[in-house]
Amino acid sequence: MSQLKQTYPQYCIAKTKLELKPEMDVDAILRAVEQHYQGEQMTTIDGVKIDFADGWVHLRKSNTEPIIRIYSEAHTMQEAERLGEDVKQIVMSLI
Repeated sequence: MSQLKQTYPQYCIAKTKLELKPEMDVDAILRAVEQHYQGEQMTTIDGVKIDFADGWVHLRKSNTEPIIRIYSEAHTMQEAERLGEDVKQIVMSLI
C-alpha cells in the first residue's frame, strides 16, 4: 500500500472558519464569492467550491454554528493554509 500511495501526488487539507455576526446574510456572502471568482472553475453544490490550478477552496455555511467553514487543499500544508487564508481575506473584504 505504501508503494502504491507514493505513485499518487500528495495533497494536504487545511480547515479554517469565518465567524458570522447575526446581521450577516450567508447566502449573499456566498453569492459575492461566486461573483468575485467567476473566472475560475466552480461548483455550487453545498456551498461554493473554487478549483484553482494547484488546489481548491470550499466554503459552506455551518448548520450548527454561525460560521462559514473554509476547507482548502494544495500540495503542502503551508500552501493549503495560505490558499484558505487568502480566500478568507477576500471574503472579509466583500462583506
